[in-house]
Amino acid sequence: MGFALLLPAIGGAEEFRYTHRAGDSYRILSVVNEDVYLNRRLSHRAEILNRVAVVVLAEEGGAGRHEALFQTSERALGTGEGVFSWEREYRSVFDRDSLGRLTIDGSYFMPVVRNVPVFPGGNLEPGDTWRAEGHETHDFRDSFGIAEPYRISFIADYRYLGTRQWEGREYPAFSVSYRIDDSPPAVRGRLWPRRIVGACDQILYWDRELGQSRAYEESFRMLFELSDGTQVEYRGTAHAEILESPRMDKDQVAGEIKRDLEGLEDTEVRIDEEGVTISLEAIRFEADSARLLPSEQAKLDRIAEILTRYAGRDILVAGHTALAGSAAGRQELSVQRAAAVASYLIDRGVRSGERVVVRGYGAERPVADNATAEGRERNRRVEITILEN
Repeated sequence: MGFALLLPAIGGAEEFRYTHRAGDSYRILSVVNEDVYLNRRLSHRAEILNRVAVVVLAEEGGAGRHEALFQTSERALGTGEGVFSWEREYRSVFDRDSLGRLTIDGSYFMPVVRNVPVFPGGNLEPGDTWRAEGHETHDFRDSFGIAEPYRISFIADYRYLGTRQWEGREYPAFSVSYRIDDSPPAVRGRLWPRRIVGACDQILYWDRELGQSRAYEESFRMLFELSDGTQVEYRGTAHAEILESPRMDKDQVAGEIKRDLEGLEDTEVRIDEEGVTISLEAIRFEADSARLLPSEQAKLDRIAEILTRYAGRDILVAGHTALAGSAAGRQELSVQRAAAVASYLIDRGVRSGERVVVRGYGAERPVADNATAEGRERNRRVEITILEN
């Protein structure tokens, strides 16, 4: 990780700037809890997990070029569902200067909130305030057919609060508040938001050693007035923190796991872009269901024991099916079977729920010929990836 410069202070004042160092890598974990209202009546509650893996590619003149992978997942609250289901993945490249201003191509959907925080330069004392422009960028492709990232500008109000505690440690803290009021253009032949209004209030904790935000807490509200008169409102809270992410020695981890799995049938270990993956081929469920057969528990208990040795890494559980039934049915079944394995591991204390994400691929990624019974058996598999970042 980078280290903040020791900037001159006068009379207890302090200057805050981002610092970057090429090769640094870290991850950000944010959790959003939101209530969704339809025409002012509660529709449902959801918890959204955002995992962001960031690498600093280069540094020049105090600015850092960042490459980031954003993964979003979600679970419904109040339904008994205990795992996060993968929703979408985004890649992004952007530059951030020492005061926090981003330079980013307009084709990128992430990050959503940009230019927060932005510092004014110069020394700050507790109680000092300033204002700076920022913007949100939203992905409205599925909801409203808006193909490009949709940008909403705002003016953020900042106040330096002095020192506050986060997770038992003292950090310089800032309040950040902004309001938005926007009227997107009509989308011909589609439902569109005639007006978007919202508010966001944050407390941000700054890490002097890292030279960037350590964590934040926020409350938010976003109201969409749609072209057919419907109102959709999102109210909620969020928190996020930055975590150091040392590189994984994939060869070593894969070798260790292969040795630990010796004698366990229908398992395979491989190295891939995301990390180290354990493939459980021919894992057995009740026919056309996501209920694990009791005979599989011993295998999963052995896998669970292995996963606890790499407790610092998050886990992706992916489900796959053979080529049978409809595409929609295969997709749903693959998600359900991945969720069943993930829930089993969570119940065994392998990871907490927010550190496990499930994803279903249906029959999109076969490893054998679906024309044979043996091939179909191999394709009915669940894969567990110990994630690199």
